[in-house]
Amino acid sequence: MMKLSLTDLTALKQQHQRITMITAYDAPSARLADAAGIDAILVGDSAAMTIFGYDQTTAITLEDMLLLARATRRGTSRALLIADMPFGSVQVSDAETVTNAIRFVKEAGVDAVKIEGAGPMVRRIAAVIDAGIPVVGHIGLTPQSAIQLGGYKPQGRTAAAAERLLDDASALERAGCVAIVLEAIPQPVAAGITRALTIPTIGIGAGVECDGQVLVWHDMLGLTGDQGQGFKVPKFVKQYADLGHEIAKALAAYIADVQAGRFPEARHTYAMPADERERFETDHRK
Repeated sequence: MMKLSLTDLTALKQQHQRITMITAYDAPSARLADAAGIDAILVGDSAAMTIFGYDQTTAITLEDMLLLARATRRGTSRALLIADMPFGSVQVSDAETVTNAIRFVKEAGVDAVKIEGAGPMVRRIAAVIDAGIPVVGHIGLTPQSAIQLGGYKPQGRTAAAAERLLDDASALERAGCVAIVLEAIPQPVAAGITRALTIPTIGIGAGVECDGQVLVWHDMLGLTGDQGQGFKVPKFVKQYADLGHEIAKALAAYIADVQAGRFPEARHTYAMPADERERFETDHRK
């Protein structure tokens, strides 16, 4: 299968074909998603919680994200690879943001970076685009700014707030973003933004009228579980498998087999020639 290009995303929107995106953080997961035909893989800063066990995305570092992006690249061949620029990598200056974005391209081979926010962040995003690096925007609930937003809450629920989101989306398109993630906003607002833009919208908790959808790998596969931090799987997640339960069953069976001496069996061990075995046992027989 031929590798997708960023222009293919726009073509899919124009052809009214829905775009599929999933997060992944390592080579095996990326390989599975890629083989399944996913259009885009996002190395999300959600890894702060799903991989590293933090209670918020802001804890993950640039070096963490680069490590995960490099691993994910090694499992990706057809799908577009997009990486989140984590909190702290875009806040200081245009120049530092560009430098950090370049690292994702050079060291991890990503096709684009994703940057949260609009308003003052639009100029910073434009600087990255001017440096020749494609950017996916992200508005609505932006987890890196969750404290300022009053927590992990839906956005754009009043007419005025919805209008601001539309203005933000338009500003990001004018800045040159190749796509925009719309997170946790009412479906009518997302639909209006999607109609107003020529670039694709990727929804997560934004309704069915976006040009595509993205879900977090661990959420959709039932791997999130109880993280012991009051974490609840968001309302907008559809769980397509309960792999957490299956893993728990497998581990319980493994523990039981080891403790009962049922594993390993003869077929799981390596043999040695009979004469060599006899010589060894003779030499070490008490």
